[in-house]
Amino acid sequence: MRILGIEGTAWAASAAVFETDSVAVSNARQNASSDDAFEPDGLPSTSDDHVFIETDAYQPDSGGIHPREAAEHMGEAIPRVVETAIDHARERAGEDGDPPFDAVAFSRGPGLGPCLRIVATAARAVAQRFDVPLVGVNHMVAHLEVGRHRSGFDSPVCLNASGANAHVLGYRNGRYRVLGETMDTGAGNAIDKFTRHIGWQHPGGPKVEQHAREGEYHPLPYVVKGMDFSFSGVMSAAKQAVDDGVPVDDVCRGLEETVFGMLTEVSERALSLTGADELVLGGGVGQNERLQGMLGEMCDQRGASFYAPENRFLRDNAGMIAMLGAKMYAAGDTVAIEASAIDSNFRPDEVPVTWRGPDESVDRRDRGETEVQGAEATVTVEADRVVKARTPRSYRHPALDERLRTERTRQEVRLTSEARKHGVPTPLVLDVDPVEARIVFQRVGEADLRERLNADTVGTVGGHLARIHDAGFVHGDPTTRNVRVAPDDATRNGRAESEATRERSVFLIDFGLGYYTDEPEDHAMDLHVLAQSLAGTADDPGALFEAACGAYRAASGHADAVFDSLADIEGRGRYQ
Repeated sequence: MRILGIEGTAWAASAAVFETDSVAVSNARQNASSDDAFEPDGLPSTSDDHVFIETDAYQPDSGGIHPREAAEHMGEAIPRVVETAIDHARERAGEDGDPPFDAVAFSRGPGLGPCLRIVATAARAVAQRFDVPLVGVNHMVAHLEVGRHRSGFDSPVCLNASGANAHVLGYRNGRYRVLGETMDTGAGNAIDKFTRHIGWQHPGGPKVEQHAREGEYHPLPYVVKGMDFSFSGVMSAAKQAVDDGVPVDDVCRGLEETVFGMLTEVSERALSLTGADELVLGGGVGQNERLQGMLGEMCDQRGASFYAPENRFLRDNAGMIAMLGAKMYAAGDTVAIEASAIDSNFRPDEVPVTWRGPDESVDRRDRGETEVQGAEATVTVEADRVVKARTPRSYRHPALDERLRTERTRQEVRLTSEARKHGVPTPLVLDVDPVEARIVFQRVGEADLRERLNADTVGTVGGHLARIHDAGFVHGDPTTRNVRVAPDDATRNGRAESEATRERSVFLIDFGLGYYTDEPEDHAMDLHVLAQSLAGTADDPGALFEAACGAYRAASGHADAVFDSLADIEGRGRYQ
């Protein structure tokens, strides 16, 4: 199979040829690593695949990417790089190869509309010229799939960190689910905004990486909200620090430690939520050595496997478009010319994953563990108590790590007790050592919520969240892993007693990310986190979340304002 791929979402005018002997490309296992020897065409010598990539990158004279200039560059460069790739495909096909490729794949979105339209027009023209099928590829899913394909991982969690995007994805029931994402700007764009402020030319990431090596850590705001993160406050603080005279090298070091620490923590939260033990990295920001080092250390610490593709597959490139195009073509997932319109806001969770089976879920949870490696702590389960120790995270800067461990331990103890005062079941705190970041809890429940997912249990969680919100604080991370459920055996005296008992048997745990607030948006974020975790762990997340919302409305004194804010949050993701 030979596929021609065309990429052009923003800055990279790129065309590629992907060739494989395996038609069942979804099962092709690659054993390549960054240390493998490379053939002249750039392939690992151990790989049966052949990938040729031709790219002409747009470089602005000053500032960031200018959409009009990027489109002008795309219009000039795409015909040239596509013809180069076609010539290469002809060489590979030989005299008998007519047509020289089986299909044309193109990046359909997300990206800059003018650039995407140029690429789509070129792809349609080439497909008609050679009378071959057309395949429309989601650019962000391609970042994920190139890492999954070349790593040979079964069903990994994927962190995509690029210019306009930052999110964590996991596969479940025929879709890639967004487990967490940025609430404002993409990781690369955030860094570029900082570098433009101090007069550095695009792209800013490599310059920040270079200066950070010479700097001392400067603390900046660290914002993780459940499985989501926000970069706007970090960028504003970094700009202000430079304006206040903090050495640029120190701010760059603080910027890397903070932004990449947030990305790594959320990746670990996704591994913990799903029970997965594989992580792949995608996106141009992923070329940063410090980010790769953090992710590798985190995975080593929790016994997981980590894979980062070589740089040419991390930055925007047509090789990943052709590679995913081959998987889609093998699955019969092509698109008619008249139905091939681009989508500049094409979300990865909108893509029907036709090339994978429904049984390949990222969910790899274990049941009955006596020691659980959570997202930021090791939890030891004993007969009547649970010991939670926030062990140091070696990937984080020591000063940042100590601060987070101490603050979260104190907050967890305070809010766990506060919730109980307002009628929400939580475990008793038996002992606490904030210096060692260690808490001893009463053991509650027999299973996580993810093992007891139904409308009654999830609805009960919605009611619990409404009560703590009305009391003036949030949980901060109400995922299906942070709820414990005990058996409901109250069936003898009618439904009213059963409902009351059920409420007492559903416990909220792990308030480490919680805080005091009366803002409806902060309360809505709790519901948003719950919805995302259901999408990653439940077969019918929509119906379950509706049950939570119904119970929330019934118990809340300000539900309308919260749900208005929730609608705003859900429309704020980078793919809307």
